[in-house]
Amino acid sequence: MSRIGFIGLGIMGSPMASHLVKAGHEVTGYTLNTEAYERLSADGGKTAASIAEAVADAEIVITMLPNHPQVEKVVLGEDGVFAHAPAGALLIDFSTIRPESSIAIAETGARAGYRVLDAPVSGGQAGAEQGVLSIMVGGDDADFAAATPIFEAVGKTFIHVGPHGAGQVVKAANQLVVGGTYALVAEAIVLMEALGVDAGKGLDVLAGGLAGSRILELKRTSMVAREFAPGFRIDLHHKDMGIVSDAARQAEVALPVSGLVASLIAAGRAQGYGSLDHSALLKVIENLNGRGA
Repeated sequence: MSRIGFIGLGIMGSPMASHLVKAGHEVTGYTLNTEAYERLSADGGKTAASIAEAVADAEIVITMLPNHPQVEKVVLGEDGVFAHAPAGALLIDFSTIRPESSIAIAETGARAGYRVLDAPVSGGQAGAEQGVLSIMVGGDDADFAAATPIFEAVGKTFIHVGPHGAGQVVKAANQLVVGGTYALVAEAIVLMEALGVDAGKGLDVLAGGLAGSRILELKRTSMVAREFAPGFRIDLHHKDMGIVSDAARQAEVALPVSGLVASLIAAGRAQGYGSLDHSALLKVIENLNGRGA
């Protein structure tokens, strides 16, 4: 079992840290949201008053943060991970950030004697709570092998997809597929209801056929009921679609559907739905059709 410094105990990081404690690892957490300390302490983890304290004797450091500025500050800053973690420690960044940021962090880490993996996750709050996240990992083979016990504790599917930054590229692809699926499910609901069909029953049929998806499995009932408590906020999906757009520009490829999905998500944010679950794209489609509440 490993000594782990875990930085970022939000709606995803908090349950992930708890799973690691329950798997037998020694976890010391640090977060700005100190309410999360209660859960970690109750599960048997330790808490720290600073990043330096959290990583002081860590064999593995984990970050789970909102975006690249936070990750870069926490890892590369004057009081960050690379300033205080023991030489040779393995950094696993579960955050979803720009591929170029992950590559830069890995290169800086290598020069300072640290190993780095970018390992963004998919599955939302429910996947984190249940310990069944899908994890896409970029970095060296040996480091992926070393991190396997960590991935086993928090995920169901974890695959080494390539070198540093590759995990973030695959996560960008994941987010464009997820966003596009939500948009189409939203349109299907609006279409069925406009023609007098019970959308709940209709989606039950779709979920059992070729149109079936994890989103239909998990979210069709809550979408029809217009329940949008956040498992993954539109604000964060908006950030992720920016990563998709930047990656497409860098690769010089045209992704026209992704551009439309990004616009719909941006519209949801502009309409005041940023704090809602990304399934609230349904509200955007309803507003386009003058059917909003």
